[in-house]
Amino acid sequence: MDLIIAIIIAAACLIVGVATGYAIFRYALTKEYDAKMKEAELEAETLKKNKQLEVKEKLLNKKAELEKEANQRNQKLQQQENKLKQRELALNQRHEELQRKQSENDKQKSLLEKQQEQLNQRKEEVENMRNQEIKKLEEISGLSAEAAKESLVESLKDEAKSQAQQYINEIVDEAKMTANKEAKKIVIQSIQRVATETAVENSVTVFHIDSDEVKGRVIGREGRNIRALEAATGVEIVVDDTPEAIVISAFDPVRREIARLALHQLIADGRIHPARIEEVVAKVKKQVEEEIIETGKRTTIDLGIHGLHPELIRIVGKMKYRSSYGQNLLQHARETANLCAVMAAELGLNPKKARRAGLLHDIGKVPDEQLEIPHALYGAQIAEKYKEKPDICNAIGAHHDEMEMTSLLAPIVQVCDAISGARPGARREIVEAYLKRLNDLETLAASYPGVTKTYAIQAGRELRVIVGADKISDAEIETLSNDIATKIQNEMTYPGQVKITVIRETRAVSFAK
Repeated sequence: MDLIIAIIIAAACLIVGVATGYAIFRYALTKEYDAKMKEAELEAETLKKNKQLEVKEKLLNKKAELEKEANQRNQKLQQQENKLKQRELALNQRHEELQRKQSENDKQKSLLEKQQEQLNQRKEEVENMRNQEIKKLEEISGLSAEAAKESLVESLKDEAKSQAQQYINEIVDEAKMTANKEAKKIVIQSIQRVATETAVENSVTVFHIDSDEVKGRVIGREGRNIRALEAATGVEIVVDDTPEAIVISAFDPVRREIARLALHQLIADGRIHPARIEEVVAKVKKQVEEEIIETGKRTTIDLGIHGLHPELIRIVGKMKYRSSYGQNLLQHARETANLCAVMAAELGLNPKKARRAGLLHDIGKVPDEQLEIPHALYGAQIAEKYKEKPDICNAIGAHHDEMEMTSLLAPIVQVCDAISGARPGARREIVEAYLKRLNDLETLAASYPGVTKTYAIQAGRELRVIVGADKISDAEIETLSNDIATKIQNEMTYPGQVKITVIRETRAVSFAK
């Protein structure tokens, strides 16, 4: 019984303990929940305030931006308004100016109308007076106005016919003189515009060396070096007593140039023996060939000539090493080409075709093989072989009248070739002709009265004339200078121009004894 009671009490205590513990746990849980709820509410309130602050800040920034844009728009509107006001003011000023001018024009118009009325009145008065004068003249002469007019017309016709015939004769004579003059003018202008310097070439080239010791190395043991060099280049090398010089002799300028360059490289290198000579000569030949092609290309580019066959370009470059009567063939061809272009332009023809024909007109002078036909015909054959146009081939072949001319390019090339070759200074002038020209200059100036001495200086490009101070005055020396210049121009042939300087001076000479 006691055990049961104890068990019941224990069970009751257990129930009470469990109930008490549950109550205490629930109370603690409720307290923690309330604390967390309060904390959550505080955080939510804080977040709410922060978000409200951010939204307010964004609103304030947006408001500031909108106010700024509004201010800018207002400024632009204000500027446009100011511009419109300025334009309106300018338009008002123009309108006032136009109104003022309109009023002035109206005044001028009214004034002109009044003057026109006065002119009409005076015209009527003059017409009346003229009619009265005509009536008086008819009464005096006994002829009507129509009869007098017919008589006057007939006399004027006869006079006009005679004057017209005389005028026609004068025009014909003047045309004959002018045609010749204009032709000469075209030729002279062409020469002056394109005249170039000329190079005088010989059949020998002098190669300068630093010392005569080099001569022995060039000759070599028993002359093997010089023989190898002559065999490789095809020139004659003269090593004599001429100090510091070796003479290279050959009629082919290309061979002379190859020999000169080969000698230069051999002496600079110091190794001179037959194998080295052959190697250097082969290398120099290649260099010269490249230089020939480059010269041809550069020439065609300078002259604006396109589409030439590569072989024609090589032939043009090879002209650099050819000469004709002392005139470099390439310079002659370039000058002829420019002359042809100028003359063709003056005559209304195609200057590009003329320049092409002028450049190629002497390609027959530089053949790789010896031929028996004239160079003009051979040049035409070469041009035809490399697909040049028929009129250009004809101009090349006919420039020495060795074939019939079939185009206008042919006479132009012929004339320009003659101009380039025959103009003063283009080709070599022999010493006798040069000295005679200088002597003629001095003799011509000395023939004038008052001239005491004459000196031709600067190779005949200037003539100094000394006159006596007691025979010619200062005012007369200018006339004398012009007279001498005119006489030289009319009576002599000379290259370029001659400057005439007349000197008049007074000298007083005394001797102290």
